[in-house]
Formats: sequence, structure tokens, C-alpha cells
Amino acid sequence: MNDQRPIVGITMGDPAGIGPEIVCMALSRPEIFDVVRPLVIGDAHLLESAHLLTRSPLVVSVVNAPGAGTYKPGCMDVLNESTLDPKSFTWGQPTAETGSAMIQYITTAVDMALNDEIAAIVTCPITKTAMKLAGSAYHGHTELIAERTNTPEFAMMLAGAKLRVVLVTIHEALKDVPGLLSVENIMKTISITDASLKERFGIDHPRIAVAGLNPHAGEEGMFGDEEIRIITPAVRLAQEKGMDVFGPYPPDTLFYHALTGRYDAVVCMYHDQGLIPFKMIHFADGVNTTLGLPIIRTSVDHGTAYDIAGKGVADPGSLIEAIRMAAYQAVCRMKKNDDTA
Repeated sequence: MNDQRPIVGITMGDPAGIGPEIVCMALSRPEIFDVVRPLVIGDAHLLESAHLLTRSPLVVSVVNAPGAGTYKPGCMDVLNESTLDPKSFTWGQPTAETGSAMIQYITTAVDMALNDEIAAIVTCPITKTAMKLAGSAYHGHTELIAERTNTPEFAMMLAGAKLRVVLVTIHEALKDVPGLLSVENIMKTISITDASLKERFGIDHPRIAVAGLNPHAGEEGMFGDEEIRIITPAVRLAQEKGMDVFGPYPPDTLFYHALTGRYDAVVCMYHDQGLIPFKMIHFADGVNTTLGLPIIRTSVDHGTAYDIAGKGVADPGSLIEAIRMAAYQAVCRMKKNDDTA
């Protein structure tokens, strides 16, 4: 074992969802421990139940601090942050209690990352429904983490072995997207992407492609002028600042070239523009990572799957990749910091 393996906090997610199960399945893979020291932040009693229904060989070990874990294959080190009542708990049915518990897992992990007690966090799925039941005004992980880390500017990247996409706008109605685009926010997304690829992915000279908004990237204004007015000026500004940025390109051909390795990431104007090609390639192993935060955060690229929760049939593939990516980013950042020290 490499003693320099980063400690990564894995939040259990919504207790009523598939989070507890995929945690048990993922950490049943001994090879995970070759690259990371995984600390689960959740509910030990519920993880015991999940380990039984998934027939996981793990032993659940409760610890009181990151430094107290054994981090050996066959053992799941758990920081116990809730004690849910089994009599009032049902798989697939979120409650105010389960919602409050999942929020506690997140805030604990973020605070430990800010204090350098852990090198990164990996988040299992939650829902807006559970957050609302708990009385939270947040829509999901990202907004909560951004506020707790005092981060006004961040970006969402979906990453896999073959493709990385970053979104300028995220969960917005398609009709609203053109009005939300500006030179400033596109430039901000490009800049965050460039810095993150250097610091967290170990790419010294990242090549970033920018997608157009309209068919054929507007065809010189024939199908829309956002490329001329907004996107091209943002690309040129990024180039003037020394970034290797290209575009805007027609999306119908851009992703093919990204898949062949011409670009390290694609900046997309709206959610489905990036997510459709990404999930076509990385449906089972895609990872969501938030760029621009002072801490490393990766996440599974799927939801709570209430319909199959408690059945032991969930796929841990995305969580396994999220753990690997968190460890990789942590090592890259450590090397970068050492180089600049």
C-alpha cells in the first residue's frame, strides 16, 4: 500500500436511494484501495443493512476522525453522521429525517475538505425532493457546496476517459438559453476549464473547443447571430489571455473530433448539447465534477433511483470512476502545488 494515497470522503447521499448500496459495492473492489483511502460519511447502521442486501464482504468500522481509519480492503471506514430509525425508514421513500441526514453528510465532508482533513469529496446522489422535505432552499449539491465554500464562480464538468464537457448554462429552459449567454460568462467558463485541466487533470497545455449555439454555428449569421455577437468574442478574449481555445464549431461535428483526441474538453452552451453526446459514450461510467471550487468534488452521474433502492441491483460503475477521478485530481493538485512551492 502507498501511504501517500489521498483520503477521500464519500458522502452516502440520500439514505432512501441507492447511495448506501453502491458505496458497499464500490468498496468491495480491493483495487480501489490501491489509489485511495476511502472514508464513508453516512449512517453506519444503514450501511450494515446495505452491505447485507448487496452481499458485500465488507466489515463496517466506525471511526471518529479521518486519521483513525484502517483503509484496507475488506473494511469500510465510516464516519457516522446520523442514526436513522429503522422503524420509520423505507427504501425509496425520502423523508424530512433522511433529507436532513444527507445534508449533514455533505456539510461535514465539505468542512473537512476545507480544513485539509481529507483531500477530496465524492458525493452519492441526492434529490431536490429530499432537500425540500428537510427544509433546505438548495436545489442540489452544487449550490450548497458553492455557498459553503464561498465560491461565486464555478462550472459543471462531465468527464470520462474519452470525453469531457463543461456547461455554460445548466438547468435552464431551452428558450431562455440565448438570453443567458454573454461574453463574460462564456469567458468565465473557458477560464475555469483551462485552470482546472492544468491543476486537477495534469494537462499543462489544455486544448479547449467551444461549441456554437445554432445549427452550423450560425452559418455567418444565417441561422442566428449569437456566435458573431457573443461566442466568438469570448473565444478571442481567451486566446488573447494565452489559452489554447478554438471555435465556435458546429456541435454536429465537434464531438467527433473531441472523441478522437483533438481536444481535452468541450465548452457547451446548454445542458443537452453536452449531455447527449456525453451520455451516449459514458452512460455507465461518467463522472460529474465541479470546477472552480477550492476543494475537489466529484459525483456520480446518475440519480437516487428510488425505484430500485433496497434491491441490491444498482450499478456502482459511476461511483467507482468518481472515486478514481477524485484521487487522480487530488494527486495532480498535490504535484502542482509541490512544483510551484
